Amino acid sequence: MSGQPLPDAELDEALALVNDDYVRRGQGASGGHGVLGAQTAPDERALGGGAQPSEGSAPADGGTPGTPGASGGDNTPAGHGAPGGQDALSGHSAPSGEGTPSQQAPQGEQPGDSGASADRGTPSTSRTPNSPGAPSGHSTPSQQAPQGEQPGDGGASAGRGTPSTPRTPNSPGAPSGHSAPSQHSAPAKNATPAQHTAPKRTPNHAPKHRDITPWPAARAIAARAPRPVPSGAVPASVPLEQALGLVLASAVVALTDLPSFDTSAMDGWVVAGPGPWGVLDEGILAGQEGTVSLADGDAVRIATGARIPREATAVIRREHGLIDDKGRLHPQRDVAHGQDIRPRGQECRSGDQLLPPGALVTPAVLGLAAAAGYDRLPVVPRPRAEVLILGDELLTEGLPHDGLIRDALGPMLPPWLRSLGVDVIGVRRLGDDAEALHQAITTSTADLIVTTGGTAAGPVDHVHPILSRIDAELLVDGVAVRPGHPMLLARIRPDQHLVGLPGNPLAAVSGLLTLAEPLLRTLSGRPVPVPYTAVVREDVHGHPHDTRLVPVTLRGDDALPLHYNGPAMLRGVAVAEGLAVVPPGGARKGQELEILDLPWAVPEGGGYATEVCFT
Repeated sequence: MSGQPLPDAELDEALALVNDDYVRRGQGASGGHGVLGAQTAPDERALGGGAQPSEGSAPADGGTPGTPGASGGDNTPAGHGAPGGQDALSGHSAPSGEGTPSQQAPQGEQPGDSGASADRGTPSTSRTPNSPGAPSGHSTPSQQAPQGEQPGDGGASAGRGTPSTPRTPNSPGAPSGHSAPSQHSAPAKNATPAQHTAPKRTPNHAPKHRDITPWPAARAIAARAPRPVPSGAVPASVPLEQALGLVLASAVVALTDLPSFDTSAMDGWVVAGPGPWGVLDEGILAGQEGTVSLADGDAVRIATGARIPREATAVIRREHGLIDDKGRLHPQRDVAHGQDIRPRGQECRSGDQLLPPGALVTPAVLGLAAAAGYDRLPVVPRPRAEVLILGDELLTEGLPHDGLIRDALGPMLPPWLRSLGVDVIGVRRLGDDAEALHQAITTSTADLIVTTGGTAAGPVDHVHPILSRIDAELLVDGVAVRPGHPMLLARIRPDQHLVGLPGNPLAAVSGLLTLAEPLLRTLSGRPVPVPYTAVVREDVHGHPHDTRLVPVTLRGDDALPLHYNGPAMLRGVAVAEGLAVVPPGGARKGQELEILDLPWAVPEGGGYATEVCFT
């Protein structure tokens, strides 16, 4: 991301060309509820094309009901999506209902509504009041029975490529969708009690009730989850060279006056009394022991930083003095008493507080601490994290083949966590082995365990069962945010937490910023960043009930949404400078939205090369 910044006109022209290309590929079809004139991300369409969903059964994240292997949502494993942005068939699929607004039929349509279909904007068949299986409200992932599963049918999951059996409109066992918290839509008119009650299932397949947490509340819970660093505590003292990027655990006070003696601020001559002055043969250099005695009318050459003789009245800069043929120094400007002399204690006196607790140790802080006499600094220890990569279908090298896909999260997550001030003590690839996952979690010594994929309810989604098996406390079990809603946060021990990220790359980024970043901020003692907003340059489609996080690039006070923003896509976020927080229902051009910074954000004014594809 180097090169000269693009002028706004050239940037807009480049963006227009790329967006035209996006539409020409057939990936810009509008449709679905909550769309404000934006394109539908290509990976969020059904793998089978424009099939219309059956009444009473919304497709599982873009998958056509009854299509075997139609995986989707935020929980496809890292890699994480077949070429072209479509979700891979390989699993870790999201629970049914995880789609972006433009692909999923609106939950809770009123009888007689003729809304846009989930796929490619095909008109959907209006629901009738008599349809006992018509969904009501906005169903949360784990609260809704998997699409196509009849009571007692053996519990086939919608995820992981398991074929589902579509329901007919009159199917009395069709799930109604347990309404999510207040952020979700109200039930449909004339709703019967059955529309608010999930169908009975056999005990072996009964999912644990999931209370979907609103996005702001999830971030607040994550920030409060770990024990905060005690005020004034000194948990660790580290050498200066190891303190960069950490947070001060206690105040840094000056151990000496700065400067500790009167010094020259410039190269030139130090003089005593009024001029002109006779120049002595000696000179005074920085670091030189002893001093030179001056009488009125004397001058001596001096270097920057050298100790000032006690009798001196001023320093004359080399460019402001002239020596005549008799060796006498004449000032070329008026000479003020004390000019260009840094008196002892000018910056601070011994015992002054230089930095408060909670200050981030930057390179400048290291320099100040060294100048003030410090060899070590009191800091909050760096949190330690371990990353567990799940999924049998993941490759670590080469091209995808034979149903296998490349792991994108293994290379991405460790450096991202390090940018949040974390020591990554290990990255383990566990596949879909439940016992290996149990062993890894129960033996980890990390403050934070991060898992990828496996947070839904598919046949090899082991995170929830393992957490239940070890009696972990679920603090957040699903978040009302797209992408990434199947994310979770659990407390394993009082001083150890687990963040379960969805398997899709952009959904995992969403989980990282929603749950991991606030938790790690508290663990490391960092202050809450000051929120800021930017004006969006174009309409941004939104989910009808959930927050959306959309990659944007920043141009001055404006934010330009990036169109490759599907759950399985990294093309947009790879050139983004932040994520715009889009409220339920979307945002209009000119609206101010909160921006979440990304750790590699380019400074204002530039730096993208002209060949970078922005959208």
